[in-house]
Amino acid sequence: MTARSSVSTAQPSRRSLLLGFVAGVLAWIAGYLVTHLVVAPDVSGSDLNRLIEVLDGEPATAELVGWVFFNAHFVETVFEGLPILGSRTASYVGGEGGFTVLLYLVPVVTLSVAGLLLARADGATDVSDGALSGLTALPGYALASAVAAVAIEVTAAGASAGPDFLAALVLAGIAYPMVFAGFGGALAGAVNRLQRSPTG
Repeated sequence: MTARSSVSTAQPSRRSLLLGFVAGVLAWIAGYLVTHLVVAPDVSGSDLNRLIEVLDGEPATAELVGWVFFNAHFVETVFEGLPILGSRTASYVGGEGGFTVLLYLVPVVTLSVAGLLLARADGATDVSDGALSGLTALPGYALASAVAAVAIEVTAAGASAGPDFLAALVLAGIAYPMVFAGFGGALAGAVNRLQRSPTG
């Protein structure tokens, strides 16, 4: 009985994996929407957005918000083919003229909450099982990051700009959910264990 129980808790079920995938995608979307609420008013009227509209025929507010959201994962925006300047990188979170550093907390919070909810849904009763439940959010978050990194690239007048794809995949898509969704799940598992403890 004990051996079977330990094996089943160590291997997430198909339902848990599917739920984790969906939670990962939703965590990414939630983070983007929060970022949009904070920065879109400034982004839509920015000089960069106006320049893109002149060169490309339409503004790129949604794409620029995406750049900022990736910046909140410490993924820089890469500009290539710029006249005279060539290539350069930039981040719009923190620093002089950047958006509030509180944006760095957005993916931390959304992923931690996702991990916590997944662990509670799985009924995890210890730290390791909780962390494993939280980690099921990783594939969905990684896929959302990879797709978004490509989708929000902007090309105009021979120049292009968008998130560093490798960093978007490895840092935002893998490292962040591994650390923070795993942490949220582990926290939920620890709390559940304390609640079930005879002395709790």
